[in-house]
Amino acid sequence: MSAKPNFYRTAESVSPKHPDKLCDQISDAILDAHLGEDPLARVAVDVAGGHGYVFVTGEVTSSARNIDIERIVHRLAGKDMIVYQHVVAQSPEIAQGVDTGGAGDQGIMIGYATSETPEFLPLEVVLSRQLNQTLFVKWPFDGKTQITLRDDQIVSVVASFQHAPGIKLRQAVKEWLQAYQTDKDVILHINPSGDWNQGGFDADAGLTGRKLIVDNYGPRISIGGGAFSGKDPSKVDRSAAYMARKVAVEYLQKRQAKEVFVRQAYAIGVAEPLEASVIIDGIHEQVIGYDLTPRGIIADLDLRRPIYEETARYGHFGHGFPWK
Repeated sequence: MSAKPNFYRTAESVSPKHPDKLCDQISDAILDAHLGEDPLARVAVDVAGGHGYVFVTGEVTSSARNIDIERIVHRLAGKDMIVYQHVVAQSPEIAQGVDTGGAGDQGIMIGYATSETPEFLPLEVVLSRQLNQTLFVKWPFDGKTQITLRDDQIVSVVASFQHAPGIKLRQAVKEWLQAYQTDKDVILHINPSGDWNQGGFDADAGLTGRKLIVDNYGPRISIGGGAFSGKDPSKVDRSAAYMARKVAVEYLQKRQAKEVFVRQAYAIGVAEPLEASVIIDGIHEQVIGYDLTPRGIIADLDLRRPIYEETARYGHFGHGFPWK
């Protein structure tokens, strides 16, 4: 009789001071600033930053007039950053489809929910995030964590944090592990390249939308590929992904399922999705009972509010947002 196979699952998390997450937060803070003055603002803003400079570009159509992009950048990235910005109005050819209630772009959106954690997220994702959040309280700087599970047991941990002495960081990780009564044989890689003090934009460049797997469900679950941050909810790669998550959680709860996938697909300028399917513990069905048009999603989730900067810190799911 063959031995039981060992199934490995790994996920990572990055701190809010990671260069990519700084760019995500800046993009979403700019979006929030516009929505705070003009709930109907059309915003698609991308940020690249690093080594003393931040570049902000994109498209905005809004009646808001008091948006200080430089001040937003300095609040999140530091007052010494030199800011370049080039933001123009949304293309009228894109706007003509959105004005009638159509989707702001084509794309495929994936929603997912699992019963293995209270957050309805994969266990390795939840654990890597929780460890990162715990360490960030002690060292609120650039940092990364990574958890590897074998058959749902932690077998290795990677933790790298700026300004964190390796000895103290190792002790903090061990204290966190004790809460899970894990085996003493857990492999620890603590600042594996050595202690480090240069991080964030001082050490590396960042870009909006470059942490998509961290933002979603971890590497075990496929995603549609669209970034979220900096985009107003007329962009379905954000709003429909949120709705797909809500639908997945609600099907999981209603059917008392173990795992649910939701797939939604859109064409630019078209309101109704081209696909709205749900896979409940391997059984395929059509999603019913939801308004999955952009306007319906925005109304259901109340998305025209300045709520987005917080989503750009530790992932877009599992934090009590309206899309669960």
